[in-house]
Amino acid sequence: MSTSIDHRSLRVPDGLEGERIDVAMAQLFGLSRSRAAELIADGRVRLDGADVSKSERVLPGAVLDVEIPVESDPLEIVPEIVEGIKIIHDDPAIVVIDKPVGVAVHPSPGWRGPTVVGHLAGAGFRISTSGAKEREGIVQRLDVGTSGVMVIAKSEHAYSILKNAFRQRTVEKTYHALVQGHPDPLSGTVDAPIGRHPGADYKFAVMDGGRASVTHYETLEAHRFASLLEVRLETGRTHQIRVHMAALRHPCCGDLTYGADPTLAHRLGLTRQWLHAVRLGFEHPETGDAVEYESPYPDDLQHALDVIRDSD
Repeated sequence: MSTSIDHRSLRVPDGLEGERIDVAMAQLFGLSRSRAAELIADGRVRLDGADVSKSERVLPGAVLDVEIPVESDPLEIVPEIVEGIKIIHDDPAIVVIDKPVGVAVHPSPGWRGPTVVGHLAGAGFRISTSGAKEREGIVQRLDVGTSGVMVIAKSEHAYSILKNAFRQRTVEKTYHALVQGHPDPLSGTVDAPIGRHPGADYKFAVMDGGRASVTHYETLEAHRFASLLEVRLETGRTHQIRVHMAALRHPCCGDLTYGADPTLAHRLGLTRQWLHAVRLGFEHPETGDAVEYESPYPDDLQHALDVIRDSD
């Protein structure tokens, strides 16, 4: 087994003043608090060059350095029931789920938390064996910090049909995003290539030479501090909505990785980006019928939206 180290370093923003260091790590680096506590216990976290305990509080301007071991062993699926995953639809060809925040779609280097494929295995679902071993049956992905509706293929035929549908961009992927400020124009399209951020390999950015990425948005509600958008994706790049909204200087509320205001995030009670996959529409791979599945806002996002609405 070989292990590489992912080094990350950020200054603590004003909005995280007084927070426990494990909470700050969760918001700044997208880690779970349990993973943050493991790294602290292993001596892989330093604040202004000094070792820390997980209950230590952070101050604005302090430099937080984190070492994250990334193992190169083959990834394994751990069957386990994951609290919060809901089955929206199930038939012999597909299973449609409502994914909660804090759950990865499949195992990946450096991720030790729960996964969608692990839950399905633990719940006794038999899914397609097409695709890489750790992500068999997976035809789409949602970020760990993004919740909402997604489909998984159970049969080999369904996998082939759905994979092609996503590739041909015939799947209707609709998200709602609460972003800071008011985009101008209120409705529009962002057509800007996305590539890995040159200064941080866990982030992405709009950049020359990136992969073609197209995002359509429409303002549903405009409030004093933020706007609720309906977003449709033509492409499906990693962090696409988050990157494009940040490029417009209207990052998703709570998305500290991409420049969101930490003070507003704290006020809204957000510990992740306000982004939710609300609808997914496609032709059923067996029947050819047009189907559409929806997911309501989870409690944390609904609370934040209520606070924004009440602030007008």
